[in-house]
Amino acid sequence: MSAHETIDSEVKTNDVVLFMKGTPDFPMCGFSGQVVQILNYLGVDYKGINVLDDEGIRSGIKEYSSWPTIPQLYVKGEFVGGCDIAREMFQAGELQQFFTDKGIAVKQGA
Repeated sequence: MSAHETIDSEVKTNDVVLFMKGTPDFPMCGFSGQVVQILNYLGVDYKGINVLDDEGIRSGIKEYSSWPTIPQLYVKGEFVGGCDIAREMFQAGELQQFFTDKGIAVKQGA
């Protein structure tokens, strides 16, 4: 399976996917860590994929989304954005509503 096929499969078979540097338990960059903190705070169930484990995935995800940076957040197959976009949406209350609109459970009061 090519890197593109692997990425496409992960995006389409998981409701929430975060392509990141490191893992949800051990983020390897501050930007990935910020998105992990937001998702954990919201209580969202998600899959973290460590792009540092596979150079094909690391470069392929940038081509897949036409987005130059990592982390990259996908919800129900839709590219949401990177750290800045996720943080701004969260601070405005838009990310919580986005998850709810997509049928993704969010922790009450978050």
